[in-house]
Formats: sequence, C-alpha cells, structure tokens
Amino acid sequence: MDGAEVAVSILDTVAGVLLVVAALLTLAAAIGLWRLPDPISRLHAATKPQILGLILVVIAIAISARSASVLLLLIPVVVFQLLTAPISAHMVGRAGYRNGDVDPAWLEVDELAADVDAAPGGELPGGTWSDESGS
Repeated sequence: MDGAEVAVSILDTVAGVLLVVAALLTLAAAIGLWRLPDPISRLHAATKPQILGLILVVIAIAISARSASVLLLLIPVVVFQLLTAPISAHMVGRAGYRNGDVDPAWLEVDELAADVDAAPGGELPGGTWSDESGS
C-alpha cells in the first residue's frame, strides 16, 4: 500500500466511526424520548443529540465524498437544522406547557407562568382559550 491508499483507508475509517457515533446519538435521543416524563425533558433528548448526530453524519459524508461541491451542498442542511430545531423545540415545549402536559414539580423556575396569567384565558395550562373580544 502506498501513502495515498493509506490516507484513503484512514479517511474511510474516520467516516465510519463518525457514522457509528451519530447512530449512537440517535439511539440516545430515541431512548430519551421514550423514558423522560414530560415534553420539556423530551425536547432536550430530541434536539441536542439530533443536531450533533446530523453534524457528524454530514462530516462523514463530506469525508467520504472528498468533494468541495458535496460539502457546499451539505452546509445548508446543517445551517437549516441549527436554525429550525431550537425554534420548533421551543414551540412544542410552549404548547405542551399551555396544554398542561408539564409537571410543575419538575420546573425549578416557571418563567412562563406570568405570561400565561396575563394572556386571555389566563386559567391555562389546561384551561380554554378565549380571545380579547370574548367570543
């Protein structure tokens, strides 16, 4: 084996290891979604390993492809996930809180309670929505 073949073999091994680690992170996220008690805890299990796992998969693909054009196609995938995953997790968590799916005993600080009390239909979480016109 010459030096180029050794380098290719090492890069392929690194890509494989990254894919295995990404798969383990995905498994950890799935176990967290299954085992954790409320939506807030589940969001951490779903978003954090998912983003890191995706980044590792993208790096593995880039290493395996060894092409700048592939890397340029993969960068927007990571950026899009980094921008959308926290926002969607925040919205799901807020909806879970307003529906009463969150156990207050698990919260150290309830920063959303004042907003819910000030909102129309302030009897939330678990209450009914009403708009300002009363209809």
